[in-house]
Amino acid sequence: MALEARSLAIGFPARTVGEAIDVTLRPGRVACLLGPNGSGKTTLVRTLLALLPPLAGHIALDGRALDAWSPAERARRLAYVPQAAESHFEFTALEMVEMGRASHRGLFAPPGEADRRLAMASLERLGVGDLAARAMQRLSGGERQLVLIARALATEATYLLLDEPTAHLDFGNQARVLGELRGLADAGHGVLFTTHAPDHAFAIGDEAVLLRGGRILAAGPVAEAMTAERLGELYGRPVHVTDVTTADGRRRRICVVS
Repeated sequence: MALEARSLAIGFPARTVGEAIDVTLRPGRVACLLGPNGSGKTTLVRTLLALLPPLAGHIALDGRALDAWSPAERARRLAYVPQAAESHFEFTALEMVEMGRASHRGLFAPPGEADRRLAMASLERLGVGDLAARAMQRLSGGERQLVLIARALATEATYLLLDEPTAHLDFGNQARVLGELRGLADAGHGVLFTTHAPDHAFAIGDEAVLLRGGRILAAGPVAEAMTAERLGELYGRPVHVTDVTTADGRRRRICVVS
């Protein structure tokens, strides 16, 4: 089982954003997509979700061409978590998560009791069950992000694709979201997320894909793909990679811009 892209070209009819892209996401793994602004990260994620058609190449979902799955079938296997933004509707957190069940019950069918139970369980799994009745407008950025992840979890999808899930979050909420993503992978989900912070990939990633100018600069296990030399080439600045010891005695790799 895997979500796989081979020789992929991405972009729009009048503009190619990226070419010759190979990506694999497997259940139980965290893949981190890194690159400077304009490198094609969001376009790649949207193409892997079938929200944009590929310009060339092939995408397979669990061994079957992605476009051979119906939209409802894809929605039950692939879940998307956008950046948390201000909500302009009076949805509660629970109602927002219940929307993740739409592919299981039909677009206009109201959620049933089983949907509500699963939505509530998703919130509780992420430690925000106490926010169920609170309006999305009254949640902090970190709380909204966790609710959106809970909505993706409620789809029961195998693969979760997230676009900068830690953007605009404070340090504590970044750590909280990263910890939850690692936990979801450990529970059997395949997790792919974009980030501007290499340290996030060092913290929870299994694989990394370094994208610059629409082409893969490096890809593979985090320790192999994210060397100081490659990160320096990726961001156009000298980078130093080193190991530190955390408070609980674990060794962790971090990077510092020279």
